[in-house]
Amino acid sequence: MSSQYGSLFSISTWGESHGKGLGVVVDGCPAGLPITEEEIQAELDLRKPGQSKLTTPRKEADQVEILSGVFEGYTTGTPISMVIINQDQRSHDYGDMVNLYRPSHADLTYDLKYGFRDYRGGGRSSARETAGRVAAGAIARKLLTQLCGTDILAYVSQIGPIDSHIDRNTVTRTQIEATPTRCPDPNAAPLMETEILTARKEQDSIGGVISFVVRKPPIGVGEPVFNRLEANLAQAMLSIPATKAFEFGSGFEGTRLRGSAHNDAIYHKDGEFHTKTNRAGGILGGVSNGEDIYGRVGFKPTATISQDQETTDQDGNSAILKAKGRHDPCVVPRAPIIVEAMIALTLIDLYLEQRGRDLKTELKDKFKTDLNIDSAGK
Repeated sequence: MSSQYGSLFSISTWGESHGKGLGVVVDGCPAGLPITEEEIQAELDLRKPGQSKLTTPRKEADQVEILSGVFEGYTTGTPISMVIINQDQRSHDYGDMVNLYRPSHADLTYDLKYGFRDYRGGGRSSARETAGRVAAGAIARKLLTQLCGTDILAYVSQIGPIDSHIDRNTVTRTQIEATPTRCPDPNAAPLMETEILTARKEQDSIGGVISFVVRKPPIGVGEPVFNRLEANLAQAMLSIPATKAFEFGSGFEGTRLRGSAHNDAIYHKDGEFHTKTNRAGGILGGVSNGEDIYGRVGFKPTATISQDQETTDQDGNSAILKAKGRHDPCVVPRAPIIVEAMIALTLIDLYLEQRGRDLKTELKDKFKTDLNIDSAGK
């Protein structure tokens, strides 16, 4: 089972929902980056369970401990290992699921693939695995901020049938964190909260959409063909549990326009190229152009609900499952920080790759200059 992501800045997450703990190993982080457990914890606190009445009541502090790779507050350039110890598991709640498959969950496919599964909270298929991603993402975000001044924001823009109306160009972290839904629209947020609480009362669940914007992204990252920036972002977003859709820039709405209306006019000012509009979402030909990168990620309703559901056991016999345990009626309010983490991990990996390529070019040019070699090599 692969649990690795990234090439130069890579992560490997480990652990299960109801195991002793979980964590992540970060490899490829340059030495000298100032980072503390407190900085990483601040981001984990945005993801942890039990933070409001809209989330699972499972109580986990998600307290992170750095085991290696950081000395006296700075990264050493060696692998950074971090651990989070589970504290509030109730594995007995999953006793009825030993032989029964939860509808729309990974129980069936894990058995079909591996012939074995961890039924306690879904094991690796649980979204609890994303805690390691968030911890690693905090380091990636810090590195991006210091190197490029990049700012990444994700927020809830839709819950069920409730849409929000907010200007992504002006949205702030303060607005996002002002409500438990993490929707920065003060009019839509309370309606979304009602939708989630109603679903919980009816022993049901509900899905939604997270929008994101990346300001001051690194320029020139991404490859023109298979490793296009938008393709890597799509992989990153759709690797998050419960995701069902991804779009960037004008997305599906752009398909309604003609080229004359959709194209972004280019202009030059103060030594930099810009576009008057940004329907491309900051990416052209698979490569970032420096404009804001923005998009949306769709999340399905939580699969595990307390209503009676038709299913089968491992022998194919029909059965009725009424799931026990503690589950989010909607995963969306806890997911913005996960979206931000995966964006940061994607961008920093591509940035380091591009920086290495630029360095090779600089060294090659310097070598030619030092030896008085002209461009023809004579």
